[in-house]
Amino acid sequence: MEPTVFAKIKSLLGDNKIPYHVIHHSPAGTSEEVAKARGTDLKIGGKTILFKVGKEFKLFTFSAARALDSLAIKKYFHEKDRRFATREELMAMTGLESGTVPPFGKPVLPFDHFLDKSITENEEIAFNAGSITDSIVMRVSGYLKLVKTTVFEFTKEPDTKK
Repeated sequence: MEPTVFAKIKSLLGDNKIPYHVIHHSPAGTSEEVAKARGTDLKIGGKTILFKVGKEFKLFTFSAARALDSLAIKKYFHEKDRRFATREELMAMTGLESGTVPPFGKPVLPFDHFLDKSITENEEIAFNAGSITDSIVMRVSGYLKLVKTTVFEFTKEPDTKK
């Protein structure tokens, strides 16, 4: 049986002797609800989305306190066509539900990974680890040693007008 994404991440962290801790919490829908359930600041939450840029799907991780800037992604990749993966595409390609995608591309998930600089501005990162009820909290310095990523700025301040 193939190991779960949660097991792959714990194995990767353990094999590399990277300290982390697991928080088991009640299911939560929004990033704000998850941060509250974890007892962590929203800004250390690593929000990861599967996004189609041109013909390829890529993973993007950014602080949950920020908003994705699709225009910055368009400019970086020189690609007009871009969109979020649908729930069906996400499930088919990762076996994961929306909100449970961890901030790891290859070898954990089969995608190139991109990291917004907002993550590097914090000492810790907290993220759902392939589960709606299990999160990992770890130092960003340890995370950066493991993740195969490209860092650039692709977020903006969230629009608070509703």
